[in-house]
Amino acid sequence: MSTDKPVVVYGASGYTGRLVCEYLREYNVPFVAAGRDKARVREALDAVPGLDTVDHEVVEVAHEVGPLTELFRGARVVCNTVGPFTRYGHEVVEACVAAGTHYLDTTGEQDWLIDCDEKYGSDMAAQGLLLSPGVAHMYTTGEIAANICLETPGLDTLDIQVFWKGFPTVASTLTILVNAAMSKAYHLEQNSYVEWPADTGLQTVTVPGQHETGLALPWGGTSHPVWFRRDPRVANVKVLGGVFNRELMLGVPQIVAGVLEQVRDLPDDEKHRVLADQAAAVRSEMPPRENPRINTSVDSVHASGPLGRAHCVIYGNCNYKQTGLLQAFAAYSLLQQPPRRAGFASACQAFGHRELLGVLRAFGLVMEPVLTVHK
Repeated sequence: MSTDKPVVVYGASGYTGRLVCEYLREYNVPFVAAGRDKARVREALDAVPGLDTVDHEVVEVAHEVGPLTELFRGARVVCNTVGPFTRYGHEVVEACVAAGTHYLDTTGEQDWLIDCDEKYGSDMAAQGLLLSPGVAHMYTTGEIAANICLETPGLDTLDIQVFWKGFPTVASTLTILVNAAMSKAYHLEQNSYVEWPADTGLQTVTVPGQHETGLALPWGGTSHPVWFRRDPRVANVKVLGGVFNRELMLGVPQIVAGVLEQVRDLPDDEKHRVLADQAAAVRSEMPPRENPRINTSVDSVHASGPLGRAHCVIYGNCNYKQTGLLQAFAAYSLLQQPPRRAGFASACQAFGHRELLGVLRAFGLVMEPVLTVHK
């Protein structure tokens, strides 16, 4: 069945999908909450206060191109939170191409972004549609900080760091393991992808705003090297990320090493099954709802060039709420006007970094950026 609602949230039974629905309510945008299990989606939405004040419906749909295409017909934007995206994203994007809808997702999988760019970007652009994976705190907020630095001309190198306080969701945990076991991670060097060494371990880094150092990892390479690869201002991008919980970070390499040993010689389908089992063993329940007094975030970007330096820090809170808001605003914006760039584009490229910063500020999720410039 097609829909008369302008937005479809696919994967609405998950932690992030539920937050997207919550912020669509804030913008009074009617939506379809879709998933493979209608009862689970309904149960998730029942936990969102006041959701009955916005027009919405709950739909069960098979994860196949045909049924997804039929559901998306009549909608204008799809917000996809069903990952790992390298495994489950293709059907959703292909359905968006067939149905003529904009596509947003929350991915942290660098190889999925590269696939989107190479396989689907031109088809979406030909229809004037936006293909924007990775609209999420861990990528978009840092991208905002990077673009603020790049307002100073003559800077071509980005050293990006993201930290947050909290626990990964079930889906995020699985993504971490899938990235480690089945994907390569790249940084950008002179406009070309360069693979992070396989033995890159925990890095001790300086976290702005505190005396204690932090532990960080390349985190799958992140989306930033992909977004900036064709930006004429930028030649080099490296990204590290981590959580403030030191014990948790110390355990990540051990968990990953154990999983890699288990899946080393398995076929891909069996790898995915083992990875899903291991992710569930690490995190099988939704994290508690975020508390702004506890769940803080720090996005820091050092930008440099031959004769200049800039440093931008964005202090925030509730990184998953930031993701839900960014998704909802992007959908709301696309209902009002075309994106600044059609086809494959980041949130900042599609909507403007200052505009996105204003949205996060308006909802109390980030402070005014702290910017230091040396020329």
